[in-house]
This record gives sequence, structure tokens and C-alpha cells, in this order.
Amino acid sequence: MSSPAGLATVVSIVAVDSGGAGVVPEVGAAVVSRGRGCRTVLLTKFRSLPLLFADTTNAVLELTIAGNVLHSNQFYCPPLPTSSVFMFLQRLLSSSLLIYVIEADAEPFSALPHIETREVFVAKNQGLNMLHSARVVLSGHSTIPAFAFRPSNPCIKTTSSLGFYMEQSPSLKLKQCHQPHLACQATSRDDDDASLRNDEPPVHGISEVVVGVLGGGQLGRMMCQAASQMAIKVMVLDPQENCPASSLSYHHMVGSFDESTKVEEFAKRCGVLTVEIEHVDVDTLEKLEKQGVDCQPKASTVRIIQDKYQQKVHFSKHGIPLPEFMKIDDLESAKKVGELFGYPLMIKSRRLAYDGRGNFVAKSEEELSSAVDALGGFDRGLYAEKWAPFVKELAVIVARGRDNSISCYPVVETIHRDNICHIVKAPANVKWKTRELATEVAVNAVKSLEGAGVFAVELFLTNDGEILLNEVAPRPHNSGHHTIESCHTSQFEQHLRAVVGLPLGDPSLKTPAAIMYNILGEEEGELGFQLAHELMKRALAIPGASVHWYDKPEMRKQRKMGHITIVGPSLNNIESNLAILLEGKRLHDKTAVAPRVGIIMGSDSDLPVMKSAAEILEMFGVPHEVRIVSAHRTPELMFSYASSAHERGIQVIIAGAGGAAHLPGMVAALTPLPVVGVPVRASTLDGLDSLLSIVQMPRGVPVATVAVNNATNAGLLAVRILGVANDNLLSRMSQYQEDQKEIVLNKGDKLEKHGWESYLKNRRTEKY
Repeated sequence: MSSPAGLATVVSIVAVDSGGAGVVPEVGAAVVSRGRGCRTVLLTKFRSLPLLFADTTNAVLELTIAGNVLHSNQFYCPPLPTSSVFMFLQRLLSSSLLIYVIEADAEPFSALPHIETREVFVAKNQGLNMLHSARVVLSGHSTIPAFAFRPSNPCIKTTSSLGFYMEQSPSLKLKQCHQPHLACQATSRDDDDASLRNDEPPVHGISEVVVGVLGGGQLGRMMCQAASQMAIKVMVLDPQENCPASSLSYHHMVGSFDESTKVEEFAKRCGVLTVEIEHVDVDTLEKLEKQGVDCQPKASTVRIIQDKYQQKVHFSKHGIPLPEFMKIDDLESAKKVGELFGYPLMIKSRRLAYDGRGNFVAKSEEELSSAVDALGGFDRGLYAEKWAPFVKELAVIVARGRDNSISCYPVVETIHRDNICHIVKAPANVKWKTRELATEVAVNAVKSLEGAGVFAVELFLTNDGEILLNEVAPRPHNSGHHTIESCHTSQFEQHLRAVVGLPLGDPSLKTPAAIMYNILGEEEGELGFQLAHELMKRALAIPGASVHWYDKPEMRKQRKMGHITIVGPSLNNIESNLAILLEGKRLHDKTAVAPRVGIIMGSDSDLPVMKSAAEILEMFGVPHEVRIVSAHRTPELMFSYASSAHERGIQVIIAGAGGAAHLPGMVAALTPLPVVGVPVRASTLDGLDSLLSIVQMPRGVPVATVAVNNATNAGLLAVRILGVANDNLLSRMSQYQEDQKEIVLNKGDKLEKHGWESYLKNRRTEKY
């Protein structure tokens, strides 16, 4: 019997039958079984080679394991070694294919006809954790698939089980073929379009898995941008031919992501399926998952998120803090809820609610009818939510990997206008405990859901400091756009890492502060485009600003057309720059540069000493400010200055004081910033009183104190503190030290050359 063409060479095969075991070395694509009974074929120490199964009915099953080494010790009759997996191929009939699977020390699975159960085999072995997709084809007619295999996990596995499912092609029936010769070949993806496979180049990159994204909007576009940098291929399914992601994707299939047939066709071309919008056909996703399609996050998660009422029910069952809510089916039930929760009352649509759509605030019982009508009536599905008296809206982007590892981005504040996200500030200007609590709530919410990827958790911060969950999006989110410029790993890269099984990246900020501003349509049509482009031009003049344009073909009011991210040394600094941008003012360099060091003193009599610190900062190019702030005569000013300095972008405070010298210590007690104290020599005690006052700070109130009147060292110390996170300042400080060394050496040379008398004489007229 001749084997189908194209089967790879096998290094070593152990064949077991009723007559015993035998080794067949260097066997190619040949028949290794004898007779018509069950046969066991094992392959040892192979890399990217196929397992072959054959019997006298001319059936061949080939499974390719990409990039893995499966090592087994010995292969004899059961009992099997714990590291071994034996697969039995039963007779191939013209209308059915039965496969047995045996795991070490386990009973064989019962034979499962694929047509009735669709399940072909389930194996538990880490050696198979890189098995990609597969297909069965007629020998000699490889372009016509008879059956389609798809693994439950086409990439790096995090569990020990691996499932395959088979479905019969509707265009081909085995019983119509005369003595069919079948082959199953593993590939990186499964296609029913052979021409597409033949024409397309192989997938090369960090991951060989093609990521399929349902939706091609701005989120899909930015996902494609991140994928390009990672050498990952992203395909999108979107009904618009010129959707934002179309020009940047590996392939764009035009079709609706809530149309079952299109989603099924799209899924065949992808190794893993994810979403950039949750309003997809979840029934189809569940169907595909049963067929072995890898969906991340899971269809069960998308189903929960789609229905905001069910989302609330789900999180409530898992102990996540929420505003009170209740389902309403008619006006009478809405009135009862209003009596229970009070007014204002938030009325929400259960489905298709986003970007301001699907919410209505009823301020009184009389407005309930208007709210219901505005949301499309009770038939659409509505629920009521008790008004949450929040002081800020917060958000946390949470990433979960396939290994269930969790990685959280910094808590941000979101500012909404007309229920649409308008501005995002990172990090949120809230207490550390609030950030920790918000992160904890977000993580617990995500842990209650299934699947890998990025999840955006929107939260309320109430007057009493409580954190309440608003809603969750199972995808990248508007509140995370700033991460492209502000974090070591953007939310889009993180999502791709998660769904294909790569290690999660570092989500921490790489800049002290960032603001994201949404470019929303102000007018319809060309006027709207003109206004948006003028704003973008002004943004390009802002230090630290980056512009993102989504390339949407149609301009509408309140439509998200792009965004601007500004990074800088502090929120105060970038808020000022954003205000300049929005007001359309010309930006001057001095306006844009925020001071990083604050020099303060109790009296102008200290200025002759403190000016030395300012001179050092000028020499190193460090922006600074000089103020008179008295601890005794202007305590309110001192309190305000010290407690708000870090919010304005100040990173170090140099405080000079004489006599009682309370200023450095009082400021250190009020600010989280490092404080450098300069004892100023007064008319009495020669500055010793100032020195002792500043160095005698109690525990928990540190002040770095320099010598009396040595403001120069205070300036140098401030530069060194800033230099920890600034390579330029660090290099300049090293050069300063070299210059100081040269000065001393030159002085020594002159002293040696001219003698001490001449040296002292010349010091009066020449600076040595």
C-alpha cells in the first residue's frame, strides 16, 4: 500500500499488536499496522514531526505538534509509564471514524463516532500543549476538506486537557466516495478556502496564531497597531469596508460580527477569537466553543456583560459592591422602585448601551414615562439603579493571562460629559488606600469572569470613601488609551499578550502623569472634520502630546474620532497644557515648563544665602521657583504650599530658615516630597541654633540638612535626587564632579608652580 504524498518522515515508531511489540526504525509514510484489529503507534523523541496511524483500510491520521518535543521512556503493553499517551485507531469504515485514547494508568475512553458526538479525542499530556488545528482531507484531493478539526486551545496551554472536535463538511459525504483514503494534517489554522491558504504567506512572528477580532473600530485599529510591533497577525470582522482597523489589519473580512454565518466563516481563519465590542452574537460564540474554537474571553463572559442587568446580578452573587438595582417590567414597577430608591433614579437599558446610549436620569416620578420612552420602552428590557452619590468616577484596567495571572494598571479618574468619556487622568488623584480598594474591587470582579484578555472596570468613589462597581467591559477600553504613551505596556499589547498566551507585560506608568482627551465630533460633516483637525494641529505644539486619529469616514456629533494624550511631570502641568490646548492660546516655553524644585525661605533676609541653590539649579537647567513662606507669620500659606506642592509637579523642596528654623520641619510634616533644609546663619549663635533645630526632627519627619549657609549643596542634592530618574541630570552631575576635580588639580598645579605667597596674592585678583 502506498501512503498519501506529503507525509513527513518518522524517526522511530513502536507498533503494538496482539502478537507483541516491535520497533520499526527510520520508517517513512508506510503501513505499520498488521491486520484489521486495533493498533497502537507511538512516536518517541520527535520535534515537529507527525504521528502516523494506518491499517489495511488505507486510513492515515496525521497530527502535527508544532515546536514541541515529546519524550517517552519505553513503550510496551500497558501498564503505561506516567509520561506516555497511547492512541488507538480502530477500523476506518466508509461512514464513521472511531478513535480511542488511553492515558497512563487510566481506562481507555469509549469510542465516540464523530458524526453523532463530534468529539474525536481528548488527551491529557503536556507534550501536546502546542497542538494547533487540523483537518481531514481526501487523499489526492487535498483542497476538499471532508472534516474539520479544531483544538480547544491553539496556542500555549494552561490546563492539562486538550480537546478536538470534528464536523462533517456539508458539501462532501464519505459514503459517496469509493474507498476513501483519509489524512488529517495539523495546521496553524483551518480554512475551507484552499486558495486563500495557498496564496497567503506563512505566519511568522512572536506567535504563529492569527488573532481574530470581532469588530474593526478604533479599538481594533489600535490593537492592530500594537500587533504590528509584536509581529502578531490580526484579522478583523466588520461590516464597513473602510472601518478604522481595515487598513492596518492582516486581513479584513467584510461582514457583521452579530451574523452567525459570517462569524463562523471568520472563525475558521483564526487561531483565537476575541472582541473589541461586546455586542456580538454570543450564541454563535458558544456554538463555536463547543466545536473547539478558542474564544478569549469566554462566551460565558460576553453573555454576562452583554446584559447589564445580568451583569449586576452576577457581580452581586460574587460579593462585589454595587449600587442597588432592580428589574422593571412596567411603569407600575418603576414607580415602586422610585419609592424604594428615591430620586434622582437612573433608568438603564439592559442591552446595547454604551457611549451615553441607554441611560436616562429620572428626577421625579413624573419623568419615568419620558425615561422609558427615551430608552425604547419596556420591551427592550430595562432596569433601575439607585443613584450613586459619587465624588469621582474611577477605572481600572485589569489583564488576565491564560495561566490566570493578574496584572493591574494604575487607577485612573474618568470625567464624563453627556455620559461619554471626555477626559481620563492617570493616575487618579485619590488617596493611596482608595487606589488599593479600587484595585481590589476590580480584580475580584474580573476573577469572577472566564477567559483571558484585558477587562476595563468602571467604578464610583462615594462621599464616604466607598468603592462601587459601575460596569465591566471585556476588552480594551477608552479609559486605557493613555497607556500607549504612559505605560510600559499598552492595554492593546497586553490584550494580545493575554489572548495568545504570552507573558503579561509591565503595566506601570513610565511617566509621572498623563491625560487622555477624547476628540469628539463637534459638528456634522466637513465642518466637524475641520474643527477636529485644528485641535490636532494645536496639540502638536504641546510638549508631551501625542495625537491619535481613528480615520473614520463619517463625522457625527459626539462621535469618537480620535484622542490626544499628554504626558508630563505632574497632573497640574499637563492640565495647564490641556487648558491651553482647548482655549486655543499660543503656548510659550515658560508656560509649558513647570517648576520641579521649590526654594522657600522665611524672610527675604535669607535670599543672599538661598540664591546659591537657585544658581546651581539654573546651571543644571532644572526648572524651579523661589518663594517667601514663613512658618510663623504666614502659617496658612505654608500649609497650602507644602500640602499642594506635589500636585503642581514639584519634586523636591529646599527650605532655608534661621533662628528657630521651623520652616523645613513643618513643611516636611505636610508634604510627601523630599525636603532639604538649609540652616541660615543669624545674628546670634552663628547659625548653630538653626542647624540644631533642623536636624532634631522627630521620627517620621525626615529633613535632609546641609551645612550652615550651604545652599549650594542643597541645590546639588536636589539635582541628585532628580537624577535618579533622569539620565541627563545624572550625566551632567558626573560631568560636574569631573569639573570639580579639574578645578582642584589646577589649583594644586598653580600653588606648586608659583608658591604659596604668590598664590595668596593672586587669589585677590584672579580666581584660581
